[in-house]
Amino acid sequence: MDTLTHTFFGLALYGAVNKKNMTREEKQALLFTAVVGSQIPDSDVISSWWDTAGRYQMWHRGLTHSLFLVPVWSALIALIARWIWGAKGWLFFGLGTLAVFIHDTSDLFNAWGTGYLEPVSTVRITFGTIPIVDLVMWAIMLAGWLWARFRVHRRERGHAFRVYRVVWLLLVLHVAIQSAQGSMLYKQAHAAYEQVALSADFVPGVFTVIGKTGDRVELTKGSLWTGLRHVTDLVSSEGADLEQLFTVNPAARTLVEWSPFVVIVDDDERLGVYDPRFYRNGQSFLFEYMAKQGR
Repeated sequence: MDTLTHTFFGLALYGAVNKKNMTREEKQALLFTAVVGSQIPDSDVISSWWDTAGRYQMWHRGLTHSLFLVPVWSALIALIARWIWGAKGWLFFGLGTLAVFIHDTSDLFNAWGTGYLEPVSTVRITFGTIPIVDLVMWAIMLAGWLWARFRVHRRERGHAFRVYRVVWLLLVLHVAIQSAQGSMLYKQAHAAYEQVALSADFVPGVFTVIGKTGDRVELTKGSLWTGLRHVTDLVSSEGADLEQLFTVNPAARTLVEWSPFVVIVDDDERLGVYDPRFYRNGQSFLFEYMAKQGR
């Protein structure tokens, strides 16, 4: 998910905790824990500062998003909260664990995926059933905040946490419905292609299905209710030798490793690879290539 969505997740987690008997310092520590826990896996973006090997695509959402690192992050956050605010108790560690877990797990559902099982496995796990910016999630969380802010009576503000717990229930339900629809489309497509990938649209229930068989890649788009319509056909130069490309542009090797599958371009001007899940208006923005000599 995008940074703003992860921030909203943290605020919604903070809102879902009953803070009736908490001190001001405990509330501040709790807010810090929820928001930082919802953001800290993305601290890997700093790897772009020193990336000279073209590995950023694997480093970002890699080890820092690992399921095995969740308790490490939450312990670090809990220690900082104790150092600054004197916050004690398992609540802070528990909320930090939940915040980091939600970040890592929610990122599985969009096309970028995560290294969820690193370092045990370097496979980038991705379901592609939720867009990276999900406006339905934003609407659910905004509605919850508005209800808690303006509809809960002032004398009952201490019970506003119940509103946010309903918000979380609706968020989980939304992800489940989206993923069920995507799973059905994936299974249908898997019978027709050798390899299949999904990319969720901003419109709920709409997906782009990318299917590959041999050197042919087909993009179709639609929903369970409308059916899939043909978008475009792509041809991959599967017989191309990519070793020179990998030497000249190491990020190309990383893209091949990172993507479920790629389309290979080998024409008079360029040798390159791109991820067809991000193909829009005749090109993919995840495209790594080298210009051929004399061009």
